[in-house]
Amino acid sequence: MTLRIDITGLPAGRLRFAASPLAELTAMLHVLAEPAHHPQLADWADGVWAAMPSELARQLREAQFLWRSSRADFLVPARPRRTLTAELDDLDRIDDETYVATALTTTCGNNRIHFPAPSPLANRAAREHALDLAQARGALQEAFAERLLADPTAVRAQVRRTLEQCAEAFFTTAWTAVATELATDLRLKNDLLKRHGIEAALGSVSSAVTLAPDGDSIIVDQLQDNTTTAHDQGVTFIPSAYGRPHLVVIHAPGRRPVVQYPATERSPSQPVPQETVALRLEALAHPVRLRLLRTLARGPHTNSELAHAWKLSPPEVSRHLTVLRHAGLLSARRHGRYVHYTLDHTHIATLGTDLLTALLR
Repeated sequence: MTLRIDITGLPAGRLRFAASPLAELTAMLHVLAEPAHHPQLADWADGVWAAMPSELARQLREAQFLWRSSRADFLVPARPRRTLTAELDDLDRIDDETYVATALTTTCGNNRIHFPAPSPLANRAAREHALDLAQARGALQEAFAERLLADPTAVRAQVRRTLEQCAEAFFTTAWTAVATELATDLRLKNDLLKRHGIEAALGSVSSAVTLAPDGDSIIVDQLQDNTTTAHDQGVTFIPSAYGRPHLVVIHAPGRRPVVQYPATERSPSQPVPQETVALRLEALAHPVRLRLLRTLARGPHTNSELAHAWKLSPPEVSRHLTVLRHAGLLSARRHGRYVHYTLDHTHIATLGTDLLTALLR
């Protein structure tokens, strides 16, 4: 399974490597919302939460759906600016229709779950469908969606104020601390692009990002089958010190594709018993379960949401979830009348090392 970015006829100069303050802030907010994804940053996250003003903490929890399970497209700029303020100014120029549609696609849990084509700002049926999807994600998410639909101007202003308060509370200090690391990474990438071409530059981004043999596509090795096009828009690559292990790809029709990649390598993992490794490999040896895990990797989901996202029957999804839970790859927690399934990111992340250790032991 791969994501293919068509770059047919695209000059090397239309591939841009640049740092983005807003994208890095979003990566930090994701760490704060999902610390299990980033155990190497646990001390940093604990320190930020401990020092954070209570009102800002409340605001972050209310808006975390914009960056927790996936990133709202507008929070990873296709055209990065040098300052956070400049990028927030660009964000303010997005029309309400686009902002709300993008926020609700993320807010409702997975980019495969969409409301009908009419705007929920103008169409009652689309609005009700969006709220139904948000309700299954929990009370905070439902309340956020209701406020956004009722008064998008006020919610947008509040989101901006929250991001600006994050800059004061922790982002400016953290951004300054990683500036040299990101600048070094960008010099390397741009030098490779200039001297050795697109293939060498992509190879330095990640082993999961390659140039197709015909040179007409960038191939991203992710658990999805999708194609987008850069054409004359180009592709933006943004390094992140706080994003690992995530490789975030933002793509939508008519939008310049963006790839946010880790500027550092992920840390080593711990081994597990051979029997557990074998059980997990057997559980993963099915394409449907891999698709379900792709969705669960972005955050907790219900059986019904998974069935809707992948066009499966709820009983079929339930059978696959049972196998994954037996292998210790998932956990389940009830929230009212909904059961949310959560991926154990650590076990997935360490499976390759666990297998090699088992073979050599």
